[in-house]
Amino acid sequence: MSAIITVSNLQKYFKVYHHHRGIIGSVRNLFTHEYTLIHAVDGISFDIRPGELVGYLGPNGAGKSTTIKMLTGLLVPTGGDLLVNGFVPWRSRQEYVSRIGAVFGQRTTLWWDLPVIESLELLQHIYHIPPDRFDENLAEFRQILELDPFLNTPVRSLSLGQRMRADFCAALLHNPALLFLDEPTIGLDVVAKERIRQFILHVNREHGTTILLTTHDLSDVEKLCDRVMIIDKGRLLFDGALEALKSQFGGKRELVVDFAESYSDLTIPGATITRSEGLRTVYQFDRNTVTASELISRLSTRFRLHDLAVREPDIETTIRRIYEEKLLEP
Repeated sequence: MSAIITVSNLQKYFKVYHHHRGIIGSVRNLFTHEYTLIHAVDGISFDIRPGELVGYLGPNGAGKSTTIKMLTGLLVPTGGDLLVNGFVPWRSRQEYVSRIGAVFGQRTTLWWDLPVIESLELLQHIYHIPPDRFDENLAEFRQILELDPFLNTPVRSLSLGQRMRADFCAALLHNPALLFLDEPTIGLDVVAKERIRQFILHVNREHGTTILLTTHDLSDVEKLCDRVMIIDKGRLLFDGALEALKSQFGGKRELVVDFAESYSDLTIPGATITRSEGLRTVYQFDRNTVTASELISRLSTRFRLHDLAVREPDIETTIRRIYEEKLLEP
């Protein structure tokens, strides 16, 4: 299957000019143009296939937003090649944007003083959406996103969660093949976040929409993405399955054991006891030196067990470990 996004050695550099202070500095500013070249995106390459839901991760200033702006045609790259859905984004701009969707958590595409429904009807004309398709999509999104209670409310009067649901509807009315999401759950409460996550999964699975997600909320990634890319200092550090990332950098796993009766000595080779309370004991072990099945076998030969479970490190712990211990250097 051919890629819907092809990125090859993509680069974006910015000039940050030096400003000299004082009278002499002001004169110097008139005749010299000293600057520092910032490598916001520094030679990254990747492909994304149709129907994928990919998490694009990195700390602040890593180059995530700059990449998204180039993919959506807002910025022109300094160098490299970029092809999205058959288009070079910053060239055939009008035709290109009619085939993609974008949701930015801190900005809205809706008209501030208009009721939500009037914004959506305006978008129907802007995107030239046939009436039957518009009615069908609106009916589906009204139900899934529960838009009816505020469909006739001006956008400026919506809560953040309501506005985000309306923005998702607006971004997908024209059936885009590709959806860019930049911090789509930022500032939302737990209930609103879960509703948005379920909708993202719905459009990906039911409509086959390809989705590129940037977020600092790593629980979004854990619940939505099978593949992740990690960028830092403008360079791509990791591109692969989420499970592979956990396996390679996740550190130690935990084995939670509920014993059928109490024992004086619960130590077993290959694992360290981190917590013990009542009949429950938590062991920590290194995946590279012993497997969970080996530990379970050692436990079952010595003790009577009531229940047990293996816990993997969460994605937030894994990503934090990668950055803090510099496990992936640019």
